Amino acid sequence: MTKQPAHIVVAGGGHVGLFTALRLQRRLRRELRRGDVRITVISPDPYMTYQPFLPEAAAGSLSPRHVVVPLRRVLSRCRFLPGEVTAVDSGRHTVLVRTPADQETGGEPLRVDYDELVLAPGSISRALPVPGLAEHGIGFKTIEEAIGLRNHVLEQLDIASSTRDSAVRDAALTFVFVGGGYAGVEALAELEDMGRYACRYYHNIRPEEQKWILVEATDRILPEVGEQMGTYALRELRGRNIDVRLGTRLESCDDRVATLSDGSRHPTRTLVWTAGVKAHPVLASCDVPLDDRGRVRCRPDLRVEDRERLWSAGDAAAVPDLTREDTGGPPALCAPTAQHATRQARRLADNIAAALRGGPLTDYRHRDLGSVASLGLHKGVARVRRRRVKGLAAWLIHRAYHLGRVPTTHRKARILAEWALAGLFRREIVSLGSLEHPRAEFELAAGTGRHPEGT
Repeated sequence: MTKQPAHIVVAGGGHVGLFTALRLQRRLRRELRRGDVRITVISPDPYMTYQPFLPEAAAGSLSPRHVVVPLRRVLSRCRFLPGEVTAVDSGRHTVLVRTPADQETGGEPLRVDYDELVLAPGSISRALPVPGLAEHGIGFKTIEEAIGLRNHVLEQLDIASSTRDSAVRDAALTFVFVGGGYAGVEALAELEDMGRYACRYYHNIRPEEQKWILVEATDRILPEVGEQMGTYALRELRGRNIDVRLGTRLESCDDRVATLSDGSRHPTRTLVWTAGVKAHPVLASCDVPLDDRGRVRCRPDLRVEDRERLWSAGDAAAVPDLTREDTGGPPALCAPTAQHATRQARRLADNIAAALRGGPLTDYRHRDLGSVASLGLHKGVARVRRRRVKGLAAWLIHRAYHLGRVPTTHRKARILAEWALAGLFRREIVSLGSLEHPRAEFELAAGTGRHPEGT
């Protein structure tokens, strides 16, 4: 009887999924060549989004296609299965996958057997029950949202420049961002740069007429870069006339009016929500132990607690941070950052390879390299080991660090070339909002639809 190859299933195509599969391709070269192992990657999207570059994509500094990594091309030794995992049966070692074909035909989910399963669905935006948020809020977690936000901001400039109604104009030129972490600060800073630059092509809009507001519930922004650099970033943003509201929450955004906890009201057509993330809700149906925040409880070696042949890492996993001091309370957990996700993925892949070969497993430990954040073109803050860097030098460190983390030489070369060309030519400020509704013109011509109104 022929021995079946060991089947490794990677559920998720984000940072953990991609980097785990990449590492497994290298670690298990001989086994893959002999047919002793096969790897399947399951993801609803055929690409991984490198999220630290979303602000630059939104500002037009990078093309959208350079911010994503195609899974089929990069994972040449893996089988890619488009679809979304809907359930896991850890006793039978199977996962249920809803594929695009199943969604079209209404068929039953596909059942996939595994010998080792990496559960890495990632996270989604953590939206709160704020009145009006679901109707008017804009997320900033995917490449589609980033490009949609860019188009939306430029469309607001078009609206403001073409109306005589002062209320409509003021609302169009008011941009509210909720959340003072990496995503919120970097997105606002890059788009404010773009909006200010775009005003040179609008004869009746002055840069100072734009109102950019950052709302943060705590008393500081960018806690990851440390208090000193966070204070510098706050001073830098306020120096650009960006209204930063600390210790403030969004109470409601009904009728396109952002009402804040300090009592202020801001009519706006742009409300960007970046106030944190939460583990993907599919984990609730995956037969795994979860913590109070819905994340998979993991051991230090990245195996799922009380489960055999199940592994997890990244935003979806509660991984003990062994580098933190023991305070006698609950163990400290690794933060949900791209830096941890990438490093955990490598350790996870090494441990899976060791398990298949009968070797010992190694706990995940990390050495903090620091943090970097962009504050717009040629501006940034960085904490590198014990050194604090700001301004142009920090911005260059930010770009160099993330360029080094993007998978494949091909992708690095394309990004580097685009940055070089951007330094020689002017920004593009064209809105391509029609990309979001590509059939609108044809439907109008065919008499089955109507021309979409401005958003």
